[in-house]
Amino acid sequence: MIINDLLKQRNMSKYRLAKNSKVPYTTLNDICNGKTNLKYCNADTVYRLALELGVSMETLLEPCYEVRPSFELFKSHVCHRLNQLGDIEFICQILESDIIRNYFKKKWYPESLYLLAMVDYVSRVNDVMLCSDYDDLRKYRLSETLFPSSVIALSIVTKDDEVKRAAMANAIPEFLRFNIVESEVRSIV
Repeated sequence: MIINDLLKQRNMSKYRLAKNSKVPYTTLNDICNGKTNLKYCNADTVYRLALELGVSMETLLEPCYEVRPSFELFKSHVCHRLNQLGDIEFICQILESDIIRNYFKKKWYPESLYLLAMVDYVSRVNDVMLCSDYDDLRKYRLSETLFPSSVIALSIVTKDDEVKRAAMANAIPEFLRFNIVESEVRSIV
């Protein structure tokens, strides 16, 4: 929730924000705790909160309208972008945008770690030094292994987990480090 982050950054309490913005504390508390979605609040409430926090109304509302694609669609977009831009330009654009950290801050861990794995993999195959800005994120690992949907489907149809074991054995190490099974990022449809 962006309001909680902004409060923390400004070292401000919810009580102080409610008092200064003249938004009832119970309303603010419900917004901050996820009971009330900010996009359903009236414009006056959003305006007063934005004004007091020193951000635009759009900044407060943007997360309310963000749509998270399926992980398979996300992976497909990343692979297409890699093929479209080429390895070095892909690395540069991803690192300059800081999207890896932005996804991580949103708690979009699979997306964040997938992009980091992709950057690390492409860096390795091109003999490019790893960007140390993400060393803190390289310590993380997803709690459950993420397999491609095709591997999951084949495992279900054949009723055989050997498919998953084989996929893990052929996985690119940079992805497997984060508990993501990925073996092909170049040949995409």
